[in-house]
Amino acid sequence: MTGSDNSRVSQLRRDTGHPTVSSDIGEFVTLARVVKTQGRIGEVGAEIHSDVPGRFAAGMKLLALDKTGRERRDVEIEDLWPHKGLLVLKFAGVDSISDAEALIGSELQVPRAERAELEQGWSYVSDLIGCAVLDRGREIGRIEDVQFGTGEAPLLIVGGADGKKSDVPFAEAYLEGVDLARKQVRMKLPEGMLEINAPLTAEEKQQNRRRRD
Repeated sequence: MTGSDNSRVSQLRRDTGHPTVSSDIGEFVTLARVVKTQGRIGEVGAEIHSDVPGRFAAGMKLLALDKTGRERRDVEIEDLWPHKGLLVLKFAGVDSISDAEALIGSELQVPRAERAELEQGWSYVSDLIGCAVLDRGREIGRIEDVQFGTGEAPLLIVGGADGKKSDVPFAEAYLEGVDLARKQVRMKLPEGMLEINAPLTAEEKQQNRRRRD
């Protein structure tokens, strides 16, 4: 979803993982990362960083950014199938284990303009990164990351101007609206939630260790 959306939005689509070498994520979107070879005729196993249904298909063209982050090459999916939590990809012209080894660590990308269109009520994770989070109109910080799998709703990792971070559930019950044009996420959080969900500081962790000792 692009532009602004002032309706309630509580559902996210992942369109990028946490690339270690990309410096131009604003221009390209990482959909997957090659982690291993798979098979004898050039197949690779890839971690998927997109949960858009049907995002990958035979005949799809991608850009493979090598692990140095300096070079991209065109690749085209010839065949694909899921296997043990990964997506196995066979690329046209990649026909041996040595060919496949050259792709290990590569990020499989598309230009940002080619992201899949989302249905109403969904936002891309990468669109939220950098957005200001407003609680009842007061800015509490900016979104640095989004974490999945820790509860019913994704967690927004919000960094404040004072350096403190807060975990804020991206839940419809707390959400008033998302304005991507203004880079704002407007929320109405329960009293005390920010203090409860704030990660422990280094000093607090040290104090806890002393108590256990």
